[in-house]
Amino acid sequence: MHLLPAHATHHAVSIPELLASRDERQAKQHAWLTRHATPLISFTVVAPGPIKDSDVTRGIFNHGVNALHEMVQKSGWVIREQSIVVSASGPEALFALEGPARDIKLATIELEHQYPLGRLWDIDVLTPEGEILSRRDFALAPRRCLLCEQSAVECARGKTHALSDLLIQMEALLHDAQ
Repeated sequence: MHLLPAHATHHAVSIPELLASRDERQAKQHAWLTRHATPLISFTVVAPGPIKDSDVTRGIFNHGVNALHEMVQKSGWVIREQSIVVSASGPEALFALEGPARDIKLATIELEHQYPLGRLWDIDVLTPEGEILSRRDFALAPRRCLLCEQSAVECARGKTHALSDLLIQMEALLHDAQ
């Protein structure tokens, strides 16, 4: 299951569209948790700026989906259901897995560290009860910025870097991964 980069919308998303998209994703997660009662992986791409669906974000997304499938296969977990969609907030994948949520989260953290594009992947793991496991749950430092050694959250809040510089770095990482 892959998204074709040539079909990206390149739509500049508004804040209300972005918020509505996140609400829809959370509603879908809740419905899946009710239906499956297993851990979920919710996967999106970190995409600064207003364009969330581009050929670059789709390329980064496709690499992430491949890495997630390889991780699941190597771990012996079973995918009960999976979905890939494009919303206003960009490409999204949802996986319902049979496996221990904490082990799944540790494996996704390892993916983010192992792959050069991993810094651009936002992989949430939800327990069957709907709790989102975070890096803090494992005493890990926050993710660092794409361009410097500071916390990504701090740089984003402070608008430390130009959007164009962040987008150039994203493209470079995708190019290097090809």
